[in-house]
Amino acid sequence: MKRTTLLLILLASFQAFCQNTPTERQLIENTIQLYFDGWATGDTTKLAKAMHASCHLKNYRDGKFASFSRSQYLSLFKPHERPKNLHTQIVALDITNNMGSAKVEIINEREVFTDYFNLMKTNEGWVIADKVSTRTPHKTTGAIPQKETILDGLKRPWSMAFISENEVLISEKEGDLIKYNLEKREKIRVKGFPADLEDNLDGFGDNTGKFEVLLDPDFRTNRYIYLSYAAKAQKGRTTKIVRAVLENESLQQIKVLFVAEPYTDQRVHYGGGMLFGSDGKLYFTIGERIFTEKDEPVLPIAQNVEDKRGKIYRINSDGTIPKDNPDFGDKATPGLYATGIRAAQGLARDLHTGKIWFSEHGTHQGDEINVLEAGANYGWPMKTTGKYRFAEFAPAPIPGNNYKEPVWSWLQTVAPTGLHVYWGTEFAGWNRNLLVGGLSKGSLWRLVLEGETIKSAEELFTDDRLRIRKVIQSPAGKLYLLSDETNGKLIRVKNAGL
Repeated sequence: MKRTTLLLILLASFQAFCQNTPTERQLIENTIQLYFDGWATGDTTKLAKAMHASCHLKNYRDGKFASFSRSQYLSLFKPHERPKNLHTQIVALDITNNMGSAKVEIINEREVFTDYFNLMKTNEGWVIADKVSTRTPHKTTGAIPQKETILDGLKRPWSMAFISENEVLISEKEGDLIKYNLEKREKIRVKGFPADLEDNLDGFGDNTGKFEVLLDPDFRTNRYIYLSYAAKAQKGRTTKIVRAVLENESLQQIKVLFVAEPYTDQRVHYGGGMLFGSDGKLYFTIGERIFTEKDEPVLPIAQNVEDKRGKIYRINSDGTIPKDNPDFGDKATPGLYATGIRAAQGLARDLHTGKIWFSEHGTHQGDEINVLEAGANYGWPMKTTGKYRFAEFAPAPIPGNNYKEPVWSWLQTVAPTGLHVYWGTEFAGWNRNLLVGGLSKGSLWRLVLEGETIKSAEELFTDDRLRIRKVIQSPAGKLYLLSDETNGKLIRVKNAGL
């Protein structure tokens, strides 16, 4: 008995160690982030720590080759405030043993700095051994977005994830999980989707089916993908979150991370949006799963911390619960991060600030855009910017509750779904704009952000409306859309003004 107990303790300790031990990729990302921070603020201490003492930095500009030692390079910097519209990103990263290479971009209002790093792992950790760089001015031509259909015939596609610049996974709400090669135009069905998928849909009003497909941040190493879908059982259906290994176009080693009990006969408001935060944690949305307010219990679903529905969650990638999650009390659902959610589907992370934005379906009007905050209560159904479907609904006040106001709400019904914070060079004037797809009437919205407020809104493609389900950028920054139709489309949005 003592030996068994000791083995269990050792196993738990090993699992905790593995959970908290950063991967080589994460360690390299930390080094590059140190470089980014130093570059952005002129902090030569951070820059020096990120670079090996022998590091040389080279570029070729205006017909001249230039090479700087580390000390010469550091002498070019002086401390300053971080520019407001500066964006940094790792475009590509490759690792072999104790060597690595990375392509990174630093984008400001005028130009894009593209650096190629060679990195090595020393006794002091990962450092930049040398770099070559170039800069590209933003083209000043105005943005003229233009659609180009890349693939059609999709069965109401819901989500898309880039394996590489030319390979994507697409989840069809009413069809398959597909692996598609954008260059070869080849489509392969991924086998092994969980058998409890509810794929018997009853028209467009039925929200059932496959939802998000998401790659693990360390996908190249572990091959993990995450799926959300409507799962069926004898008692009905509900939202399920699973992790699987993608191997040879097949899902293997499927692990259930979350089941949003109870199973019910309702076919609406599953949620299912998923996202990895800058903290490496998995965030996902669960809808309240009822259509009209007259079905609310005395303590409304989204306000009941013991009910899994109507919430946003934050968990570790293996399904365990982070220790720094907000405390909702001993009886609260594990992993709970925010409450008062009706039907949120879209999640997007601002790569500049790390903030997570999410879209929320209202009732009659009342569609919202919010910023996610730990422990926040977003008010449903105690308050709404729209109108209740059940006009007589009057929820009893809950003492002590404080409700967070939406950042933005529409006067008309938009049915916002997937959203994305844009960063790139093709639409340079859109940097840090929030792009939001809408199902109602078919719309794509561009919301101009200023901090955590929205300054203005522009509706795009008003003369060519499609039900937009997903907005996403490729690793190289190309902009794509998915249209939620029986003949669904994968669409590339190009700037015809360039």
